[in-house]
Amino acid sequence: MKTVPFGTTETTAPAVIAGMMRIAEKSDEQIRDLYTAAREAGINFFDHADLYGFNHPGGYHHCERRFAEALGLSGAERGQITLQTKTGIVDGETWHYDSSYEHIVASVEESLRALGTDYLDVLLLHRPDALVEPEEVARAFDELESAGKVRAFGISNHTPRQIELLQASVRQPLVAHQVQLSLTHSTIVAQGLASNMAGQPDSVVRDGGGLVDYCRLHGITLQAYSTIQSGDGSGVFLGSPDHPELNAALDRLAEKYGVTPIAIATAWITRHPANLQVVLGTTTPQRVTDAAAGSDLRLTRAEWYGLIQAAGHHVP
Repeated sequence: MKTVPFGTTETTAPAVIAGMMRIAEKSDEQIRDLYTAAREAGINFFDHADLYGFNHPGGYHHCERRFAEALGLSGAERGQITLQTKTGIVDGETWHYDSSYEHIVASVEESLRALGTDYLDVLLLHRPDALVEPEEVARAFDELESAGKVRAFGISNHTPRQIELLQASVRQPLVAHQVQLSLTHSTIVAQGLASNMAGQPDSVVRDGGGLVDYCRLHGITLQAYSTIQSGDGSGVFLGSPDHPELNAALDRLAEKYGVTPIAIATAWITRHPANLQVVLGTTTPQRVTDAAAGSDLRLTRAEWYGLIQAAGHHVP
């Protein structure tokens, strides 16, 4: 398993992360099988969120609880893995975001109970909050860090300016940034290719501009989620009749390298010199194994550019 620098810390992390968003209805045995497949593939980094499982009887923190209940990790094994969770999305009277001091601290306390652990390795703010008060975020982060409850902090789905606004008050470096990225949802990458090209959809600045470059300059590790999802939200693009050219290209490269198409989709992301992490959302152990194999492949430049073009993006 390829490893990448993790933020501005002196540690490294696997280039592939196991996402736990979809384990709400899985049995203990299924969760253990998923965990075992991840560990055997070299993945020791597990991604959660307080939101995951909220629409099940267990409510908020449900997937965190299922993870802990199914695995019953010993203290020694807990020390071998990285647990990351997210907070900030609220399904209350209305769907909204909350990055207040009170919400962040309360959510972390419940995540610690749900996961059966004394500390979180990483905490991310799940979505940008239009009502954010950076000083409140900073107070929460300071308290959680000083108490030993959270060791590192980051964000998800933020623009460069939103990151800068937080970082102006937050003392800790923001080490990770989780964003949607796949071959068919490649705006943050394709935007730079189409820069200054009139009439090209990819040239439209949608994220504040230069998000990938910004994170590279500031030592923030990008984590890509929904890595095999179609850009239009219609499902996975692997094997989809809506993406014949892309699937043909994936199949050709899979045959060349002796892997499966999901490994090539993974390799396309991990090939980028920004040293991104791929967050796998699958709950199928074999898919975890297959996808993880892609982290060790280094696609050629021609192959990488061929894939983004096959996905429908314009390379001038």
